[in-house]
Amino acid sequence: MRSAIVVGATGLTGTSLIEQLCENDDYVSVIVIARRELQYNHPKLEVKIRNFDTLEEKDIEFAHELYCCLGTTIKKAGSRGAFEKVDFEYPLAIASLAKKRGIPHMLVITAMGANEQSGIYYNRVKGKLEQALIELGLQRLSIIRPSLLVGQRKEFRFGEKLGETLLKLTKPLLVGPLKRIRAIDAAQVAKAMIVIALHGKKQPVTIYSSQDLANMDFPKVPQEQLPREELFNWHKRKGLGSNEEDKVNQEVIINRAKFKVEETVVDEDVTFNRQNEK
Repeated sequence: MRSAIVVGATGLTGTSLIEQLCENDDYVSVIVIARRELQYNHPKLEVKIRNFDTLEEKDIEFAHELYCCLGTTIKKAGSRGAFEKVDFEYPLAIASLAKKRGIPHMLVITAMGANEQSGIYYNRVKGKLEQALIELGLQRLSIIRPSLLVGQRKEFRFGEKLGETLLKLTKPLLVGPLKRIRAIDAAQVAKAMIVIALHGKKQPVTIYSSQDLANMDFPKVPQEQLPREELFNWHKRKGLGSNEEDKVNQEVIINRAKFKVEETVVDEDVTFNRQNEK
C-alpha cells in the first residue's frame, strides 16, 4: 500500500492525477502541497496549503512517490524571472527536500524538446531543470516529456487552443516519426505517470517521450481458467461430489493418525531434553 505527494495539483494534468491516484487501490494516502484549496475531495486526500518560497523539510513527509506537475506560462507568470521560479526553482527545491526525506522516486513533467541548449526559451528552461535534477542524484527520477497537452482547462489559453486545433486537424497526417508530436490528453499523461510509478523501469534516470506515454496502460491481470476438457466434461464435474468427499475424509483420518504419532515423538523428545538438562 503506497503513499504519494503531488505538487502542481491544480493544473490540467495535476487535477486528473490526484483523482486517478485517489481511485487507485494501490494508494492509501495522497498528499497535495498547494498554494490554495482544491475543489476535489476524497477520503484518501490531504491538502497542505504552503508558500512555496518558504517550504522546509518538515513540510515534506515520507512518501513512495513525489509527482511534480508544476508549470505555468510566461504570460501568466508575468515575467521570465517569475516563470523560472515556478518551472525551475520550485521543482528543484522540492526535489532537494524530498531527497533529504528519503523519498525514493520523483516523477516530473517537463516538455517534449526539453534541452538546455535549445534556442526556444521554454524548452531551454525545461532542459535546465532536467539537468539539475539529474545532477541532484535522486534515487530514481522519471522525466515525463509530453507533447501539447489537451483537455478541459479552467483557463483559456489562446496559443495552446490554436495549437490543439491544428494538431487535431493534422493528426491523420502525423504518422511514422511524426507521431511523436501528436497532442496528448492530460488524463492519459496522468495515468501513464501512475503506470510508471508502479510498473516502470527501476533505474536512476528514465526519460519518457510523448509517444511512450500515449501507449501506456496498466498491465492486464490474467484470469485463471479451467482446462477446456474440465470445463465441458459435465459428467466428470457432476461426479466430483461423493468421491471427493470420501477422498477428503480418508485423508483426514490418515492425517489424524500421523498427528498422534507426531505427538508421541514430540513428548519423548521433550522428556529426553529435560533429563539432559538435569
